[in-house]
Amino acid sequence: MSTKRIADHQWQKLYAFLQGHPRAYAGQEEKCRRFVEAVHWILRTGAQWRELPDSYGKWNSVFKRYARWEENGVWADMFKQFAQDPDMAAVKPDSTAVRAHMCAAGGSKKGEVSTNSA
Repeated sequence: MSTKRIADHQWQKLYAFLQGHPRAYAGQEEKCRRFVEAVHWILRTGAQWRELPDSYGKWNSVFKRYARWEENGVWADMFKQFAQDPDMAAVKPDSTAVRAHMCAAGGSKKGEVSTNSA
């Protein structure tokens, strides 16, 4: 299964941006691409981080890096950088779109019975 969903020409723009960003560690290009593709998979599917396919790497490592980039403003800067580029509309991540799972938002957890009566 291929993990690549971002076109090569779009990836080159993203990678150039990340290499020049002071708070983003781009590292090895292939590993960085796999990480960005993993985040896009989460955004596209709305799945829980634990459901990330193994082909993208360890879900917890991906999540920690995602959270670090969020904290450092990398995703917001990326969104601003590519906001006016129509070619990048499908790949500019909006970090606010990563949803929390129902149980993180106060919903009942698996097997838990609500004791609230309406």
